[in-house]
Amino acid sequence: MKRKDGEEQRRRGQNEGSIYQRSKDGRWVGAVTLDNGKRKAFYGRTRAEVARKVSRALTEMEQGLAPADDRITVKVYLESWLDKTVKPSKRYSTWRGYEQVVRLYLVPEIGKTRLSKLSPDDVEDMVNRLSDRGLSPRTVQYTHAVLRVALQKAVRHGKVPRNVAALVSPPPVKREPVEPLTKREAKALLKAAAGDPLEALYVVTLALGLRRGEVCGLQWSDVDLKTRRLFVRRALQTQKGKGLVEVEPKSRSSRRALPIPPFAVVAFKEHRKRQAAQRLSMGSDWRAGNWIFTMEDGRPVAPDYVNVAFPRLLKRAKIRHIRFHDLRHSCASFLFAQGCEMRLVMEILGHSQIALTANTYTHLLPEGDRRAADAMQSLFG
Repeated sequence: MKRKDGEEQRRRGQNEGSIYQRSKDGRWVGAVTLDNGKRKAFYGRTRAEVARKVSRALTEMEQGLAPADDRITVKVYLESWLDKTVKPSKRYSTWRGYEQVVRLYLVPEIGKTRLSKLSPDDVEDMVNRLSDRGLSPRTVQYTHAVLRVALQKAVRHGKVPRNVAALVSPPPVKREPVEPLTKREAKALLKAAAGDPLEALYVVTLALGLRRGEVCGLQWSDVDLKTRRLFVRRALQTQKGKGLVEVEPKSRSSRRALPIPPFAVVAFKEHRKRQAAQRLSMGSDWRAGNWIFTMEDGRPVAPDYVNVAFPRLLKRAKIRHIRFHDLRHSCASFLFAQGCEMRLVMEILGHSQIALTANTYTHLLPEGDRRAADAMQSLFG
């Protein structure tokens, strides 16, 4: 059959595609009719090449997937992935981290590249350029990880045939050793915290290894001081445009019930007395709520505020600078020092996998445990 422009064409039925060879340059062209009525074209040097592309497009349509658009750029794909996949299904903090990486690093470096043309060399060049710019290995590794996760979704949806990011190794990241508080430092910290409005917050974090958002999210209904049990049921998080919001704990295993040591029970009781006095003095200005750790007017303490208050406590205690999160590491250190098993520490900290606990705290294990680990490594490593 002849087209008006002299192109040889062989048609198929509606929605089954058509393939023809252009007379002007000899290239083969295939096309399918999409569900929206529009036509999508595929090009190749041979009829077989185009036939494969058309067949794949028709298969995708049967599976309810839109055929991959060869013209879509990495920027367009990543922004759509953030909006339609990450934002509805991930925690706000995860989405925010991914969005920053996409905006600051991925789009400027490879955003204009067509998704279908992105190659392992492109990814490797990007990784090298980011390293040359002085970004830390951890930041470069995280950027590579975000791209790898995004492209894996593209592979599953048939937009690209392979995950080119998975074929590139990011720069190694040297894990900084955890440096928990010593027993002397911990006692100095607790002594300096005596009488502080957040004294019980510091005590509980050190005693139970809670995350910052978890301890800020505690309500009085979460603690039973008679049975000495504490339940982690939520976390507080500051979100852009929303302020302070309640969110689910980090993982399923982060929802946990913990035994409260007697010295932490005392701290809770003293804190409740101080809070009751504060509520009485504020009268009608007190914000109604059941939060344990509050500001002067009853509003819950925000995690960001803890970051501001904690360095002042360290200065009063006259001990070295550490992060608030290091109280969690210190809790693990003291548990191991008292002979607690790895799985128990994992459950206390709310880790999702025991490997995470082991990788983080192996150097804190008692000598006997380390020897056992070394023995297994020699057998199977």
